Amino acid sequence: MDDRTARRRLAENLRVRRVLRGWSQEDLAEAAGLHRTYVSAIERAGRNVGLDNLQRLAAAFGISIPDLFTEPDPAAVGLSVIESIRDTLKEK
Repeated sequence: MDDRTARRRLAENLRVRRVLRGWSQEDLAEAAGLHRTYVSAIERAGRNVGLDNLQRLAAAFGISIPDLFTEPDPAAVGLSVIESIRDTLKEK
């Protein structure tokens, strides 16, 4: 891990994963069984998250806890964004 803290890495990764799914903070909170303001605080790196809540967040995304701390591949993120835009355009 680079010079960013684990808390900041988690915050960034949660936000990226949430946005790529098209979820609001409320959607993620509901999927994880957490309160929206708690999810918001995590995404601002303002909360020290316990293991039980890490497990809930990982389960909401269908990933493992270590995946919450793994930096997303920029190429995969870009591809996901492009696919999301294309899907939106198909709907119109």
